[in-house]
Amino acid sequence: MPGIRVLPLNVACESTVAAEIEAGTTAAMPGIVEALTKPLTEEEKNPKPAAAEPRRIAFKGDYEDVNRFFYRNGWTDGLPIFPPTEEAVKEMMTGTDLPPDHVVAKVIPRLGKATVEKIAINAVMAGALPTHMPVLIAAVQALMDQRSRFDTFEVSTGSWAPFFAINGPIRNDIRVNYSSGALSPGDIANAAIGRAVGLIVKNIGGARKGIEDMGVIGNPSKYSLVIGESEEESPWEPLHVERGFAKEENTVTLFFPNSFVQSVPRETSAEGIAKSLAAMGPWNMSCLIVIPSHAKVLSDAGWTKKKLRDFVLQNAPNPFPSNQDTSQILSQPPAADSDGLMILVAGGPGAWMAMLRSVGGIENGFITKKIELPRNWDKLVAKYRNVVPVYRGY
Repeated sequence: MPGIRVLPLNVACESTVAAEIEAGTTAAMPGIVEALTKPLTEEEKNPKPAAAEPRRIAFKGDYEDVNRFFYRNGWTDGLPIFPPTEEAVKEMMTGTDLPPDHVVAKVIPRLGKATVEKIAINAVMAGALPTHMPVLIAAVQALMDQRSRFDTFEVSTGSWAPFFAINGPIRNDIRVNYSSGALSPGDIANAAIGRAVGLIVKNIGGARKGIEDMGVIGNPSKYSLVIGESEEESPWEPLHVERGFAKEENTVTLFFPNSFVQSVPRETSAEGIAKSLAAMGPWNMSCLIVIPSHAKVLSDAGWTKKKLRDFVLQNAPNPFPSNQDTSQILSQPPAADSDGLMILVAGGPGAWMAMLRSVGGIENGFITKKIELPRNWDKLVAKYRNVVPVYRGY
């Protein structure tokens, strides 16, 4: 493909100042005309491949040497990684029946082939366990579903982060946290699965910070944003059942938020809880995290998920006040509709509630993929079941 000529404009990003836009585009016109009419050079006609085929063995050294080598090459997320040795990667691949060279997806923007082995390499680097591989494979499939709009979110200036909600018996098999501090550090499944996805996006997909990933501010949630649903404590049907799967099936549901807010209810009655949830204001695609005790209060008072969803949508603050000139608003999201508001029961004892929402007006959807378990699943779960923190008393 011939080289693409790029001409920068001297106009502020998303500017609404007419004089600034006029001056900048006028000044750029001579360069645009030249770029469109000047014959291609020989180098532009026949660009050379950007990189050679990677070697099988990248580096040999001790733990510190490996980490510095990987960091200098831009293969980490800034934190130390586990060296992906042949032995470690082979053990990681025991988490799937798929062959190492099976291509799960081609990950944009570079269309890197996310083979089972390459997913396993990044999983090892992230500190994941082989029991996390089925979730990671389903997560990659979800990312590449066009309805997720991963094509925009992974490189956007708006710093969206992938959010994964896990349902089904696998939550307890791999100890995904869905209770106190579910979105906090400290749980290997929640932390390592999300971190592995981030490394996959960067190392296989090629989304490098400041080059392809153009997040203006960035988002700490890109390190990991994984949670399970508290199905056992929820009075309502689980998310995956709501989305057409059987209760005994395992699924991962993806969407891309770039904003996180927490609040407490004004009062603890069902209506007070509902009003407080609505006050957080769902915009575009949103996920309400309702703690089990609040869900029980709502359910006991006759509130279903549908009733709560409708109430929140009808009573949320209007992002477009009637006295505001919306023609001058850029990237202002529309209010969510019923298909764009997910309700997830999770969290521990307390009074807090949370909302993750996508601010930016990009049309996307919730993506749910079934998690396929390997034939050796029970043995694998037994092998890694004791990888849990045991706190000393004090």
